[in-house]
Amino acid sequence: MYHFKIYNMKKKISFVFLCCLAFCAAGLAQVKFNGLETNMSNIYRLSDAKTRSISPENFDGAKGKGGMATTGTGKNAARDLGQGWKLSPSVVIKSKTSFTVAEIDGPGAIQHIWMTPTGNWRNSILRFYWDGETTPSVEAPVGDFFCMGWGQYSPLQSLAVCVNPGSAFNCYWPMPFRKKCRITMENIDEKDMVLYYQVDYILTDVPNDAAYFHAQYRRTNPLPYKENYVLLDSIKGKGQYVGTYLAWGVHNNGWWGEGEIKFYMDGDTDWPTICGTGTEDYFCGSYDFDTRKKNAAGVTESDYTEFCTPYSGLAQVIRGDGHYNMAQRFGLYRWHITDPIRFEKSLKVTIQALGWRDGGRYLPLQDDIASTVFWYQAEPHGVFPKLPEKDHLEVN
Repeated sequence: MYHFKIYNMKKKISFVFLCCLAFCAAGLAQVKFNGLETNMSNIYRLSDAKTRSISPENFDGAKGKGGMATTGTGKNAARDLGQGWKLSPSVVIKSKTSFTVAEIDGPGAIQHIWMTPTGNWRNSILRFYWDGETTPSVEAPVGDFFCMGWGQYSPLQSLAVCVNPGSAFNCYWPMPFRKKCRITMENIDEKDMVLYYQVDYILTDVPNDAAYFHAQYRRTNPLPYKENYVLLDSIKGKGQYVGTYLAWGVHNNGWWGEGEIKFYMDGDTDWPTICGTGTEDYFCGSYDFDTRKKNAAGVTESDYTEFCTPYSGLAQVIRGDGHYNMAQRFGLYRWHITDPIRFEKSLKVTIQALGWRDGGRYLPLQDDIASTVFWYQAEPHGVFPKLPEKDHLEVN
């Protein structure tokens, strides 16, 4: 009898447990997909997220309001066709003025940005503001934000940024916001510029643990002797570092990339938690990015080899023309998408510029280094360093 009661009790417990599992499974099945983490493995899932897009053909992304322009930069070309025939494909941003590219009420997330700006890419400054903040979370010249810091087109294919033929800039960093998103472009040039653009986004619920996207530009030319180049400092709060773009101009002969990148995290002072082994190593290359092969005469030659991968690349090598444009210049990117560098309280990032002296000794370099770094963090963020003046942005 005693064993029979225990057996019945076990059956009841098992039944209750199975019911709980079924209830939980049913509950999970009812959780709606917010559309934020779309990829090939879940593209089939339905969502209540609302897809919208802002462009010169629909300045505020309103539903059913695209292509209604009756004037714009295409008015003359469409004069025989009228409304609905590409009357407003672009905008003109006057010299010394700012233009609001997008202003969106949330909650939601930017999913893709495409643009192709004319003029000097260092003289067009992108800024992003989240949830009504007064200082930008993103501030960078448009060329450097899209990994084209030298003002010259070079193809780039990666998961986060693509630059396609015709200088088509594409950004795929997800950018959630809760109340408001505002994107501006400032033209600091002496000439007007033309901007074609499209900002694709969704309106949807944003999870509580979603951090805000940040990007910051810096440049030092020349780097003072024996000083480390600072990519980022004074970051306070919780977040993760997700990417580095460098436009590196070499002032010396020889190899320039022996320097180590260092991440000082959560109170590190003299010594970092993460220390790299060399510049090309951090950008996931090796041995000076060189490929050795024999030429038609059978002589072995060694040369820089451009490459692009989903997470890292040496996308641009400007070798100089032997006349006025003598300097060697490089464009490198490294995305920490599968390996974000997470910090709880603080973050500082530096990189060394090192070449070689005679006798196998390191040579501290005084190169031209410009960086745009990308991270997510909980707001508020600290005030960015003042963006360099126009003359100090110039590629020369």
